[in-house]
Formats: sequence, structure tokens, C-alpha cells
Amino acid sequence: MLKDLMVNKYIYLMLLPVVAYYFLFYYVPMYGLQIAFKDFSPGLGLWDSPWVGLKNFQDFFNSYYFVRLLRNTLLLSFYDLLFSFPASIILALLLNELRSAVFKRAVQTITYMPHFISIVVVAGMMVDFLSRDGLINNILGWFGIEPTAYLQESGWFRTIYVSSGIWQGVGWGSIIYLSAMSSIDPSLYEAAKVDGANRWKQTWHITLPGILPTIIILLILQIGHFMSVGTEKILLLYNSSTYETADVIGTFVYRKGILESNFSYSAAVGLFNSIINFTLLIVANTVSRRTSETKLW
Repeated sequence: MLKDLMVNKYIYLMLLPVVAYYFLFYYVPMYGLQIAFKDFSPGLGLWDSPWVGLKNFQDFFNSYYFVRLLRNTLLLSFYDLLFSFPASIILALLLNELRSAVFKRAVQTITYMPHFISIVVVAGMMVDFLSRDGLINNILGWFGIEPTAYLQESGWFRTIYVSSGIWQGVGWGSIIYLSAMSSIDPSLYEAAKVDGANRWKQTWHITLPGILPTIIILLILQIGHFMSVGTEKILLLYNSSTYETADVIGTFVYRKGILESNFSYSAAVGLFNSIINFTLLIVANTVSRRTSETKLW
């Protein structure tokens, strides 16, 4: 180990800022998790605030909002996983089949661009487009459809959230799959053509198995963030009339911790959310390790 450190000292030196960043901003603040088990008061400080044990967790589990928050978080995450995750794979497979390099680059550029738009700008666009006098209602009005205030209707929120996420992330998400496809041995396709395999069979038997390890790794990582729905975008899009389907654990933590200054309670809720994410990550990696050769560790 020491010999390897001396031989590759400059590489480890390059790694040092990244390690320091995660240590300072992710591990050092973990001592503050004790707030979740205390009745924290800024006046008393972290150490002198009285311990209350699991009271904050019990209050959350027994609260009126618990079931709604858990349901909305799980459903939004599930729909995002069900529709957004395969969208990038499908786009990458379609781009891989294009033979016109010019058209392929044009499609890639168009689909990548939304990723670089700020969440705030995307939310502003959604608000403008989906308002009662916005672009969507104006287009539907040409066909005699009555205008709808989509962002005021709780039934539309999940569709808006997931579809806007696909639009913004599908192009960027396809990059890593296209990179994985480029590493597949071209002789496999040539052999498949000799055996009479058409494009669909080549995709099914060569391309998909070739990128399967990448798909599994990204799936495990996404499952590890299953409970961490896009809080920032939800905060920008939701309102009191859509709480029934839009309010998730992340937005609840924001309201309790930042707006109401209930630090202990919000820390307990956030810790509960993190524990669920960590558990899902361990389970997903364990299942992958036992059923395939692909795993995170």
C-alpha cells in the first residue's frame, strides 16, 4: 500500500480535494444528526438541548400527513423510475440505429440541451405554458377544448412532474448508454448478420446484453435515491391546492425546518428518509450481486 502510494503520489494528490470535499461537507456535519433526538433550541445550543429520544419520530409517524407524504413520495419516485429511467435507454438504442451522422448529431444536440436549463427556468416555463391562458391551453383551444389550470389541479401534478423530468433528462441520460454501446465488439454484429439476424434481433441479443451492466449500476444508484424526489422542482411547481398529490417528504422537511424553524422535527423526518434510501441501496445491491455479476461493491 505504501509503495503504491509513493509510485502514484500525484494521482492520489489529485484525488485529495474530492476526498476533502466529501469529508468536510458530508461526513463532518453528521454529528448534527443528534438534533433529531433532541428538543433543539438555538439558544441552548446543540449540546445543551434536552434529549427527547424517539419522540420526534413518533410524532411524525402518528401525524396526519405521514400517510400522504409517504404515498406521494413513493408514487412520484415509482413513476419516475418506471417512465424516466427506460426513456434514456430507448433514446440511446434509437440513436445507435441511426446511419446519418448529421441527423444523429442534430437529435443528440436537441435532446441534450434541456439538461443545461436551470430547474428554476424549467419550472417557470411550465408555469407559463400550463397556465389558463398559456401555450398549451391556447393550442387546445383551437380544437374547442376548454382551458384548464393544470398546476391548480392535483390530478395533473404527477403527470406534469414526470413528463417534464423526461424532457429535461432523457438526452443527457442517454450519453452513458451510448458510451457503453461504443465498447461493444463490432464483430458480434457482423456475425449476427451472417446468421441472418435483423436489426431488432441484433439489438435484443447483442446491444441490450452489452449495456446491461451499465443499466444495472445506474438502476441501483437510482434506487438508492428512491425517496429523494426532486424537491427543488416540486417546491417551484406545487401549491396548497396540489398538496394532496404533490407534497412529499422533502418539501415537508423544508416547510417544517426552514419556514417553521422546527429543526428537531425536520431533522428526524430527513433522517428517516435517508435511512430508507440507504436500506433500499443495500437491498438493491444485494439482489444484483446474487442474481448477476454486476454490483456496486
